[in-house]
Amino acid sequence: MNVKNTLQDNNLAPKKRFGQNFLVQRQVVEAILNRAAPEITDTILELGVGLGAMTIPLAARVKGVIGLEIDSGLVRWHEEEADLPANVSLRHEDLLESDFRQLATECGGRLRIIANLPYSISNPLLFKLLDYHEVVDYAVLMLQKEVAERISARPATREYGVLSVLLGSCAVVEPLLKIGPENFHPRPKVDSMVVRIRFNPPSTAIKALPPHNLKILKMLVKAAFGKRRKTLLNALTGAGGRDKNTVDIILRKAEISGQRRPDQLTVREYIELARCFQAA
Repeated sequence: MNVKNTLQDNNLAPKKRFGQNFLVQRQVVEAILNRAAPEITDTILELGVGLGAMTIPLAARVKGVIGLEIDSGLVRWHEEEADLPANVSLRHEDLLESDFRQLATECGGRLRIIANLPYSISNPLLFKLLDYHEVVDYAVLMLQKEVAERISARPATREYGVLSVLLGSCAVVEPLLKIGPENFHPRPKVDSMVVRIRFNPPSTAIKALPPHNLKILKMLVKAAFGKRRKTLLNALTGAGGRDKNTVDIILRKAEISGQRRPDQLTVREYIELARCFQAA
């Protein structure tokens, strides 16, 4: 398929409001699927069907695909062309509004997700995945390279931030493939990276972390990195309604110096801090 010609011939120009960048190289699609390695018995949730460049070869490898697509023009085109395999359920739906718990029930277990995402919704989707992490097995996502680096960043680096900590508390991020802008239409101005985010994996690192309330951890981490140049004591004053004196007591209980900066704490330290916040 010539992506540019197909779009032009069917009045399907990429819509700026959806941030659409269509994959144009079949070998890149195959490389992504090879690394994603879905099982033949899987039902995969694909976020953003586009022209079906990923959907059709994916459907040949698995039991079924539930494909969500927000662009009504693309949905209508697929329906008119009848080009998608019989094991694909195409739905005109905004993935950010979708009920992932209901979709997990339809898929017969925890969600296995593959997506070529508009960069503009990467962060909202990542936070949604955190909110639904109990029903997500893994997500193989195409992200802007800088976002991919941020979600797997280590403490005391410029990239380390809210998503680094939150994903580190319940998931393992694995880079799979770097993809250049020449593989898309229209060409983005940045490099892309395909990553696998595996939630609640049976890994020693995740199992060793103490149980914690993700909602409280999110509140705490957002407050801290909202003032990342300040000391922890100052950055967290007011978080969850705690005054400076209470925050000082909580930090001492967690055995964390209030003079440290937000980007210096490890995921484990943030979890311990969240546990102390919850108990205060």
